Amino acid sequence: MIISDLNIILPEIMLSVYAMLALVGAVYTAKDELATTLCWLTSVLFAIVAFLISSESVSAQTAFNGMFIDDGFARFAKVVILLSAAAVLAMSVDYMRRRNLMKFEYPILIVLSVVGMMMMVSSGNLMSLYMGLELQSLSLYVVASFRRDSVKSTEAGMKYFVLGALSSGLLLYGASLVYGYTGSTDFATIIDAAGHGGSIGLMIGLVLVIAGLAFKVSAVPFHMWTPDVYEGSPTPVTAFFCNGAKGCGDGLVCAGHARCIWSRQDRLAAGYCFDFLAFNVPWCGCCYWSDKYQTSNGVFINRTYGICLDGACRGYGLRY
Repeated sequence: MIISDLNIILPEIMLSVYAMLALVGAVYTAKDELATTLCWLTSVLFAIVAFLISSESVSAQTAFNGMFIDDGFARFAKVVILLSAAAVLAMSVDYMRRRNLMKFEYPILIVLSVVGMMMMVSSGNLMSLYMGLELQSLSLYVVASFRRDSVKSTEAGMKYFVLGALSSGLLLYGASLVYGYTGSTDFATIIDAAGHGGSIGLMIGLVLVIAGLAFKVSAVPFHMWTPDVYEGSPTPVTAFFCNGAKGCGDGLVCAGHARCIWSRQDRLAAGYCFDFLAFNVPWCGCCYWSDKYQTSNGVFINRTYGICLDGACRGYGLRY
């Protein structure tokens, strides 16, 4: 049982072991002199792992008693996240080098955040969801403030950290309420309990969980942090927020109807509501609050990227 479970999460294990070996190797050798090499090596590794995941032809699998789900949608989302991270690292080399920001910790933090994102899109349980979410968030807090000599970058990292901690607390408290009223942390059990007229406490818990997740995808009214964080972060990091981090959040929200947990009508209704909240409204709000090119362009990329991801996963969900 353990061997089969480990085989299912093999891509995540590969990236985690690589991050730990790269960290130890860089610390005890040339440190920042290896930063450029690590960036290119990590980018190639992402592409290789994405190819291995996309070449899998097995049906849906679960590991660790349903906490980890490896199905067609999860593999699709992982490939998109890995290729986005590889592209961001490739275009980061020249930018970071010209601004004296090329540190060996940068590609390692990107790897750890990607592992968290891959865990999130494959989560079938509130516990695995929270583990992936925190691994992703803690890494992104650091890269958001990577320009330590910049006041805006420091402000971006601080705001992201404080509001991210608040959203994580909301999600965790909501998860505890959900567990208390359903007796389970599995998504399927929770949705089944909610579909049969759950109690008020369960509804409050689900609202808190959704509020915590809405922060991660910049959904209204939890999108006010986006302009400042996008503007203060280094440009490649902003690109990673737009593509990798937001794509992971979008994929997690869409995973419910993509995996056919809901009915056909529920998937369509949820998809249309998500389109409106996560794509259209933040685009208008962020353009209103900030006229900076980097911010508005980043939200535009996120909006287009999210629409493509939502269309793909909805097609997958309606197909089966």
